[in-house]
Amino acid sequence: MAASRLMILGVAVAAAGGAGFVAKNMSAPPPAEVIVESGPQQPQIALTDVLVLTGDVPMGGAVENNIAWQPWPSDGVNPNFITRNAEPEALEKFKASVARLAMYSGEPLRKSKLIGEGQSFMSAVLPAGMRAVATTISADTSAGGFILPNDYVDVIMTRRADASKSGGGFTTETILSNIRVLAIDQAIQEDEEGKKVKVGETATLELTPQQAEIITVAQQMADRLTLALRSVADTQEKNLAEADYLVSGSGKRGTVRLIKSGEISESGARK
Repeated sequence: MAASRLMILGVAVAAAGGAGFVAKNMSAPPPAEVIVESGPQQPQIALTDVLVLTGDVPMGGAVENNIAWQPWPSDGVNPNFITRNAEPEALEKFKASVARLAMYSGEPLRKSKLIGEGQSFMSAVLPAGMRAVATTISADTSAGGFILPNDYVDVIMTRRADASKSGGGFTTETILSNIRVLAIDQAIQEDEEGKKVKVGETATLELTPQQAEIITVAQQMADRLTLALRSVADTQEKNLAEADYLVSGSGKRGTVRLIKSGEISESGARK
């Protein structure tokens, strides 16, 4: 009996201690409430809305709906960018603009890449001081149709030799070197990957005034003009030789140049 009483007494003491612990926790004051002041979130850096392309626009293509305002860090805004602060109506203003160069999604729109109102496309893409001259080509005289806009070529003139002087045959000469092709027929850029490239009949070349005169004379003299495609690595070569004797008149002024049967003769012009 003594052992049973001791066990009962122990259980009672333990229950009393647990009840006291629970009562103590219930009477303890709640933890202090932490108050966080709410307010508008301020950006860590200043932002400026910039007009940005949302889709690719090819050379000669209209901008249309491929533009939208996008926040840019103010410190990174170039003076050539179009901003909402400076031109709030730009989104509607530039939708009808035409690209003078290819533009790509994600880049800021620049006015320098657009054609001005009332300006023709070819005159817009032609650098200052240069001339656009068209010459007839065919598949067998244009690298089998692989010459495309913005490629660089040499212009080779082939003509019949004077039979009385050299026994006949043909003579060939590179009259212009490293010339940029502006267009093939009406195409002013390469077709997208996977599309068949059309073999053109006319190539429009970017020439200096002197080179324009050279090719004009050569078109009258030549039995055939051939375009030879150059490597893209050669595009930066400058001051290459050209057949300036066709138009320079050996430095003489007041010279009349007569082209007859593929031969050039000169005489002094009357004053």
